[in-house]
Amino acid sequence: MASTFGLTLNEWQQRYQQEPQQIYTLLQTHLAALNTQDNAWLYLATPAQLNAQIEPLLASYLRNPAALPLFGVPFAVKDNIDVAGWPTTAACPAFTFTAEKDAFVVAQLKAAGAIVIGKTNLDQYATGLVGTRSPFGAVCNTFDADYVSGGSSSGSASVLARGLVAFSLGTDTAGSGRVPAGFNNMVGLKPTKGWFSASGVVPACRLNDTISVFALTVEDAFIVASVAGGYDADDAYSRHNPHTAPASMKAHPDFAIPANPEFFDDAAAEGAWDQALEALLASGATLHPIDFTPFEKLAEQLYYGPWVAERTVAVGEMINRPEEMDPVVHGIVSSGLKYSAVQAYEAEYLRAELTRQIQQTLAQFDALVVPTSPTIHTQEEMKQEPVHYNSHFGYYTNFTNLADLAALALPAPFRNDDLPAGITLIAPAWHDRVLADFGLRWQQQMALPLGATGRAQPAVHAALPVSTDHVRVAVVGAHLTGMPLNFQLTTRQAVFVEETQTARCYRLFALLDGPIKKPGLMRAEQGSAITVELWDIPLARFGEFVAEIPAPLGIGSLTLANGRVVKGFICEGSALNSALEITEFGGWRNWLAAQGSN
Repeated sequence: MASTFGLTLNEWQQRYQQEPQQIYTLLQTHLAALNTQDNAWLYLATPAQLNAQIEPLLASYLRNPAALPLFGVPFAVKDNIDVAGWPTTAACPAFTFTAEKDAFVVAQLKAAGAIVIGKTNLDQYATGLVGTRSPFGAVCNTFDADYVSGGSSSGSASVLARGLVAFSLGTDTAGSGRVPAGFNNMVGLKPTKGWFSASGVVPACRLNDTISVFALTVEDAFIVASVAGGYDADDAYSRHNPHTAPASMKAHPDFAIPANPEFFDDAAAEGAWDQALEALLASGATLHPIDFTPFEKLAEQLYYGPWVAERTVAVGEMINRPEEMDPVVHGIVSSGLKYSAVQAYEAEYLRAELTRQIQQTLAQFDALVVPTSPTIHTQEEMKQEPVHYNSHFGYYTNFTNLADLAALALPAPFRNDDLPAGITLIAPAWHDRVLADFGLRWQQQMALPLGATGRAQPAVHAALPVSTDHVRVAVVGAHLTGMPLNFQLTTRQAVFVEETQTARCYRLFALLDGPIKKPGLMRAEQGSAITVELWDIPLARFGEFVAEIPAPLGIGSLTLANGRVVKGFICEGSALNSALEITEFGGWRNWLAAQGSN
């Protein structure tokens, strides 16, 4: 049987398409091949636990494969996230309990057919960006065992980078879903706070925690996120998507970058960043250096101020049992006891002020691009300066959740010492899909091997799932690119998709009354294909757009040449009696051009 290590979601699905019943053999063989001495794993499923997940899925898959988009795909879960009937340790043996039910996100993924194959090591209580603060041992970097893997989601990153699972779940408070991605050459999606429910997650800082996704490709990460995310009424911090963000990133984006980037004297990291900037320019992006001071100041707040008291709350009575905690973790968490309520409010006011500055800055650009980490350290170096060097890793990550931003860590050109060095895209809340859209293009441009597997990028063209947060609209006249009313789309974050044609069953007319010439489109038994543009407009802005459309025009359903049906401009039939038919021109621009030549 061919190896199942390093497979993407699509490749797992292909394995099952011809013979779904092989799921038992395939996954049992895969599980048996995992090394039980690998300290990236804290718990591996038993054969019985594996079969218990598979049995209810197979019959459903045979009836309707589309209902289980993750059928038989193995994944790993960071061990501060509950899996029903399995132990949850948060890397603290004295804290261990058996979970009564799945975390909300785990349940979502299981319902889509995914199979939990194991739980993974972490910095204790998710406190750290290093991967060394665990009584179960430090998790090594997958490219050089002398170096750290990054944390706190160290185990989830390690097993994913080596292709032992198709995706894995981490958590991210200060950067734990991004730093390990950067250190192990893979994708780390840090979603908007509240998109993923935190029900069934041992908190680190409840106000600033998110579950995160590691994957070998951007496409896989976003597919998993689309399944895992969703509103959970039982989580007080779960949020509804407001449906106001764009569907994709423009072809030639404007990116902010730090004007004076910090690398803590790491020349190899700086060199890799310079290569990444060259690649961004080659992709068609324009780079805009900005003052990074507000970001840096906010990042400092997470560990060097009253916000650390959130971690004190999270560990509860364990704070009184220092002998049963990692000493570095206990030292950090116990420092929260020294802050007063007055200082906590002062810290919140500062957070709000800095966040406003950051969001006003980011509003001018499509995203901020930063090094995922300014440097990397060996495990021996971490023993000498466990807190100071940890703070290095958080320089470009710690502010993100405090400022309510979305982030996507991406593989990028390697350092000259052959260690990975990633970049991270950061944008306002709910811009996750926008970041993923660029991430697809970036990963295809870079063509780096997948994680530490040595496997090349898949040859198939990657794509994001169809968005349910946007409405695809066909425009035919004054709303076309460069036309007088196009601003009604662009000011509502609508994004151009493509130019195409309608089915051959439409007639086109010119409505000549009013200050702006407009076309009228009418469905007819005898007609022609008419050129249109397709735009994706955020769902929440669609009603505003429609409200501005004057009679006799309106929005209805339009059939395209390839049979797709989208929303599009239509016209009341009575208004066409006095209109000029221009169907023979095949489109509004052609008719306007003809008028100019007459």
